[in-house]
Amino acid sequence: MKRSRQPSGKPFICQDRGEVSLHFGMATVQSRMRVSAPNKLVLDYTRSMMAFLLLKPEPQHIVMLGLGGGSLAKYCHEHLPDARFTALEISPEVIAMRELFAIPADDARLQVLCVDGAAWLRDNPSCCDVLLLDGFDAGGLPPQLCSQGFYDDCAAALAPGGVLASNIWARDSLRDTIVERLRRSFGDAVLTILAEDGENTIALACKEANLPSASLLRERARRLSAQHPVDLESSASKLALALADGAIPDRLQMLES
Repeated sequence: MKRSRQPSGKPFICQDRGEVSLHFGMATVQSRMRVSAPNKLVLDYTRSMMAFLLLKPEPQHIVMLGLGGGSLAKYCHEHLPDARFTALEISPEVIAMRELFAIPADDARLQVLCVDGAAWLRDNPSCCDVLLLDGFDAGGLPPQLCSQGFYDDCAAALAPGGVLASNIWARDSLRDTIVERLRRSFGDAVLTILAEDGENTIALACKEANLPSASLLRERARRLSAQHPVDLESSASKLALALADGAIPDRLQMLES
């Protein structure tokens, strides 16, 4: 295994068996790329985050907080040709690694900004219809990226009908607090699913829109599966179970279109 040397807490890469991975420490992997298939979503939680398509099948502008190795940026750039993608990354060291992770150069559809993502979202209301949250540092999930004010700003950054998908990798007590804060910001239209390996929770929230019914989720998954090799049918089943478990009160009417 080849490892680049960096001071403690700084991002570094490892190269092993045809894969390149991004780390802040050896205990966790921030991003992983298969060299022979750089646009493939290798980590299970990234595939699960694509469940946002079941709520917003044709996004126009996706904003992501946290670039990492650019797995989701590359995937969306390839598989969603009608969507723009803006990545917000606070670390210039991470952005400097974009060529190592085969992240395309900025163009009309892809832009990587070196900014404080929380501040940028606060200053850009109604800027997108999909917002992806995957911002971590060497200590895990920074407090400023999981406060009530931050989630209020996330809701404001979405256009009406927009969708948030958040990777929650945190201890159980913090995870529960995060979900409660999301519900304060988004109301009842919040669901959670476990990623394939069960170590990450993915929260999905709709702004000023009802969640689809279970039947519509499954129909969308079948329709999108030919274009998206990320097992959307499994995600649809998980979301359907969350609906059946009573996550959404009876007063919320499910859309059928």
